[in-house]
Amino acid sequence: MRIRGSVAIDLGTVNTLIWVAGRGIVLDEPSAIAIDSGSGAIIAIGAAADALAEKEPQDVNVIHPLRDGVIADLDATAEMLHGFLGRAGSSGPLRGNALVCVPSGATWVERRSVAAALEARRRYSVQLIDEPVAAAAGAGLDLAAGAGGFIVDIGGGTTEVAAVAGWRVVRAESLRMAGNAMDEAIVNAARSGLGLILSQRAARQLKAELGLTGGQDGWAEAVGLDAARRTPRLEKVPGELVAGALEPVVNAIGRTVQQVLSDIPAGLAEDVMRGKVRLTGGGALLPGLADRIESVAEISAVVAEDPLRCVVRGAALMVESGYPVRG
Repeated sequence: MRIRGSVAIDLGTVNTLIWVAGRGIVLDEPSAIAIDSGSGAIIAIGAAADALAEKEPQDVNVIHPLRDGVIADLDATAEMLHGFLGRAGSSGPLRGNALVCVPSGATWVERRSVAAALEARRRYSVQLIDEPVAAAAGAGLDLAAGAGGFIVDIGGGTTEVAAVAGWRVVRAESLRMAGNAMDEAIVNAARSGLGLILSQRAARQLKAELGLTGGQDGWAEAVGLDAARRTPRLEKVPGELVAGALEPVVNAIGRTVQQVLSDIPAGLAEDVMRGKVRLTGGGALLPGLADRIESVAEISAVVAEDPLRCVVRGAALMVESGYPVRG
């Protein structure tokens, strides 16, 4: 892959990150687009669009066009990417190269839809790379010369659990249950247990503050709507309510880790033990998760440095190395 004019894209359910050759990571914004429902005009993309989500402004449709790590609305995704790439200043007179990260479990149709979203509005030669490989490289694993390791990449829509070696997936499971599922579980638990209707944003804040450990104080404040009166209400949300809501998702991730570990080849075992289980993605920051994964795997588990950017950093390394990837 030629480096000049190249971009690496982590097209995530929650956030999109773009790296441009020679400039580094130039964009990190929510994967959202706001459209005027009457005229069809684009009102905002990224953070400005996401700020309108769940507030229900009249005649505005806020779309999060990716679901479970793959494209659910191709037209909206194409428009969003077109805006992001324009903002990133990646356009030029020559046909550029784009390396895009996709879940390892994405189907052929889903993979082609990613390429189509870029090709619809911009002249890019699109290549795809499995997210766990990019995450492993971004987490500091040296995949050159056949080296390998074990990755748990927890994004918004998918959790990627994979053993990788030499820039390739060895064994992998793509679990379509991750950060968004955790948020939904907290929303449901707050409504049933406290009579409190939370926004996704409020649930996300509780998840980050309390996690599996209950936080420093064992509770955290959240503002939502009283389910009976439909008026704003401030509530101290117990840590055990949040931890209990998270358990089904965390248990599913743990079972997937055990499943993939039980299937790795013997020749990769030493690399996995020495390299430890590397946690990447926004979900890696969930309080208590690394300890839980370590207990399940019976191997040391560590949270990668700047886990939210591991995937795009790894993809950038692949672009810079000129390593050929499958399209």
